[in-house]
Order: sequence, then structure tokens, then C-alpha cells
Amino acid sequence: MTTGPARDWEEILATLGPIFCERAAKYDSADAFVAENYADMRAAKLFSALVPKELGGGGISYRTACSLIRGFGRCCGSTALAFSMHQHVIATALCSHRHGKPGETLLRRVADGETVLVSSGATDWLGSSGILERCDGGYRFTAKKAFASGCLAADLLITSGQYNDPVSGRQVLHFPVSMSAEGVRIERDWETMGMRGTGSHSIVLENAFVPEQAITLRRPCGEYHSVWNMILTVALPLICSAYVGVAEAAAEKALASAKRKANDGVYVLVIGEMQTELTAAQIALDSMIANVEELNVEPGIEHADRSLIRKTIVTEAVKRTAEKALEATGGSGYFRSFGLERILRDAQAAQFHLMPAKKQQYFTGRVAMGLDPVAG
Repeated sequence: MTTGPARDWEEILATLGPIFCERAAKYDSADAFVAENYADMRAAKLFSALVPKELGGGGISYRTACSLIRGFGRCCGSTALAFSMHQHVIATALCSHRHGKPGETLLRRVADGETVLVSSGATDWLGSSGILERCDGGYRFTAKKAFASGCLAADLLITSGQYNDPVSGRQVLHFPVSMSAEGVRIERDWETMGMRGTGSHSIVLENAFVPEQAITLRRPCGEYHSVWNMILTVALPLICSAYVGVAEAAAEKALASAKRKANDGVYVLVIGEMQTELTAAQIALDSMIANVEELNVEPGIEHADRSLIRKTIVTEAVKRTAEKALEATGGSGYFRSFGLERILRDAQAAQFHLMPAKKQQYFTGRVAMGLDPVAG
């Protein structure tokens, strides 16, 4: 099976989706990474699917990538979320490449070897974490990077760290590091309420070597940089696609259960509330995807702000959809065997992605008032 033209993604989802559904509870109950699912996606060349054909990839559209993640979210939230973390790095590199900036090398590397990426970008934010020290030919990097979704199957870590430049002062440098490099290890500390199968363990780097030529970006430490306009704009719709898929799975289970109680007006009302919340999430996601303009957008602060606002709308609507789904199932939904309990826990994780609601609202308020979005 190959990704090929965009039309093939539905065939891939139809083939892999039911398999992922069957495995989901097993991974969740064991706190185990979705390793088999990653292997299946790698065999189907899904990790290079968003890379343009002229660079050796599958050439699917950005909207199709969101649809694929959303489809997997209806089957296994952990698989969809971990996969979205890889794809948002690809999307950022592709958007950068289309605007004449670095990105092509990474895209070709993914296409050539179906290279799996893991990112630490969101938890690093403006200041990043970890320290870079100068050495011959580059830097030595020491850090602990948390929430590294999919790290157990990853080939390449896309990360950043602080460097105290003797001329320019404290900077944040961005670079890739091989997961097999000396000084890189995984600390298995991902024991969580939900999204257990993402395997989002911490990556520990101890004096790992970073060559000078590997540095892709330098920016002032602690300050908002234009690179975040691009990352927030293109990354959040992919991540939110996983959660909308999770909400759709919850709604599907609840509707099937509630139909047996159609004579009870209370259940009819709750289903109506659930469908309204789900529709809000779907509309907000569609608006986020349109904001990306198929990765042809020249991202500004207004694009990042739109994406962040809609991320909050999606998050709250997804959580409420899952809660209404539980209410609509009555007591049956309280049993783990029903399958809704895991979905409800997975939905809660949406609030912890960049940015949580209160921080988004502060960011948005400052943008609306013409202020620096993160100062103060």
C-alpha cells in the first residue's frame, strides 16, 4: 500500500482504521506506545505523505493530512495525536520551503528513508530548555525534553536550546539531533490519565554533539519571534484534527446507545446538546485549516492568533462533546468495556497543548490592543 495520489488516503484509513480500533484498548491499559500502528503507517509511507512529490514524498494536501489524522482519531486517539506531532514538523518545513527558507533538506530526508520525527517545540516555547556550550565544530547540548510524542519510534529529534553568545547575548538555537546519537536516551516517564499510547516520554540529552551546520535558526531568548507565527498557524490544525476525531468517536458511540432510548426525551435533548458541541468543534477546525491556505500562507501574527482562538474553541467543544456522550449513554458508558471511558480521558489532553485557554486569551487580548503578544 502506498499513499500515492490524495484519493488513496481513504483506502489507507479504511484498511488501517479498524486495526487501530482493535488495538486501542490494549495500548491504553498497558501504558504502551502504539508501536504496531506506527509500523503499519511507516509501511504505508504515511510519514512522508505530506512531502511534495517533487521532493520524493506522497504529495497529499494539507487538508488531506488533517482528514487522515482526524480519521485515525476516531479509531485511536493516541495514534492520531502522535502522528500529528510528526506531521506538524513536516508542515512547518514545507511552509518554510515554499517561502524560500530552510526546509527542503529535512523534507528530502523524510522522503528518502520514511524518517520519523519527534518535536520538543511546544514545551520549549520562547525560552527553550537545555544549555548549548561551544566546542570544536559545533556545540555540546545538555537538556531534558518532555512530552516527546512518538519518541520510541522516532529517528530524528527536532529541538532547540539556549546558547549564551559572547556577542549577541542569550539566544535560542534550533536544530535536529539523531535519536541514535551518543548522549541521547529516553526516560520512560509517560504515565498519564489519557493519550497513554502516544509514548510521550522525556528525551534526555547529555553532552550530545550538535554540528554548527545543523543550526537552522537563531533567535533572541525569551522573545516572541516570527517563526512562531508559522508554527502556530500550521501545527495547531493538525493537532486539533486528532481531537475532533476523538470527539466524533465519542458521539458515534453515544448516538448508537441513545437510539435505544429514543422514547425518553431527556436522552434526545442530551444528544442534541452533544451534536451542537461537536459541530462547533468541526466548524472551528475547518476554519483553522482554511487559515493555512494549503501551506501557501505567509503567516503573520493575525494568522497565529486566529489559530490559537480556534484551538481553544475546538478544545472546549471536544471536551463537552465527550462529556455529553457519557451522559447520553447512561450507566453503560461508565464501563471500560463500552470504550467511552478511554475516549473521555483522551479528550482532556487537548487543553494542555500550546496554548491553554487563559494564556491564549491573554495573547489574543494583547494582539487586539496592538501590543507585543507575550510581553507584560
